[in-house]
Amino acid sequence: MSEPAGLRERKKDRTRQLLSDTAIEMFLADGFDRVGVADIAAAAEVSKPTLFRYFASKEDLVLHRFADHQGESAGVVRDREAGDTPLQALHRHFRAGLDAHDPVTGLCDHPQVLAFHRLVFDTPSLTARVAEYAAADTEALAGALAEAPGTASGPLAHSLVAAQFIVVRQMLARRNWAELAGGRSVRQVHPEAVAAAELAFSLLSDGASSHGY
Repeated sequence: MSEPAGLRERKKDRTRQLLSDTAIEMFLADGFDRVGVADIAAAAEVSKPTLFRYFASKEDLVLHRFADHQGESAGVVRDREAGDTPLQALHRHFRAGLDAHDPVTGLCDHPQVLAFHRLVFDTPSLTARVAEYAAADTEALAGALAEAPGTASGPLAHSLVAAQFIVVRQMLARRNWAELAGGRSVRQVHPEAVAAAELAFSLLSDGASSHGY
């Protein structure tokens, strides 16, 4: 008798989480380049082909954690409150992330989060894959901006504004992480992070406001 579909999916989710957690723990302990896929499979007690059924590459074992945020900015623009411009909605969303100490803003001092970010930032192949995620996010955000009433016509303007936002978000997050990694607390860094976000979005909006963004 076959298993119910829901049970199979839950088992797959548990295996996927086990593989990722095992890999990240090993990467943090020994370094990304020193740990092989076969080592991870053995530690998780699965075969190497099984691991590759869940993750297409070694990098995906780490960066699938970014998948929850893939396309998030585009969703923020599409779901924004009536009367909000796209940049106002993105600013409010980022500020809420700072207040909630969301890891994606860099303002989270949980030791495992700090170590995870260091792993990503210090590993060239992971940094390159993050750039791929950013490019996909830029494309998705540009599409959402194109749908927003009143914004400048033409795909170039949408792409330029989207790219500027994605880069700004990355720079703010990395700056926040660097401050925490240097030994400061979230409480100490939070006001500066808010001020930096205010400055960044002011610069963005001053340049883009005349085009309806």
